[in-house]
Amino acid sequence: MNKTQIIENISARKARGAWEKARNTYALELLEDAEEGFTSSDLLNGARTWKEFSEGGCSLIYDADIAERLCSPSEFKRTRGGERAPNSRESWLECQARCLSQAATLISTLARK
Repeated sequence: MNKTQIIENISARKARGAWEKARNTYALELLEDAEEGFTSSDLLNGARTWKEFSEGGCSLIYDADIAERLCSPSEFKRTRGGERAPNSRESWLECQARCLSQAATLISTLARK
């Protein structure tokens, strides 16, 4: 698939929850900046890992913005708009990195079709 077909495929996907919607949004944002390849290393924009990509400011940088994208309305309220950590093991930037990784996997999978 080429870039346009991948974008159309992701845009047409029906996301069931906040996480899937966020993954699709991140995937579309990664594709905006993609020049040629669609592997994780191509999409990382010079970073070595998705955590480095996230912490380096290549995506959202404020906890509240990340929480708003990743959470359902009830989760957003529970975390007080991103003031509280998403869970006991991750920061918001790490949670975003995990979603970005899944978005890159989605892109790579579609590109191989």
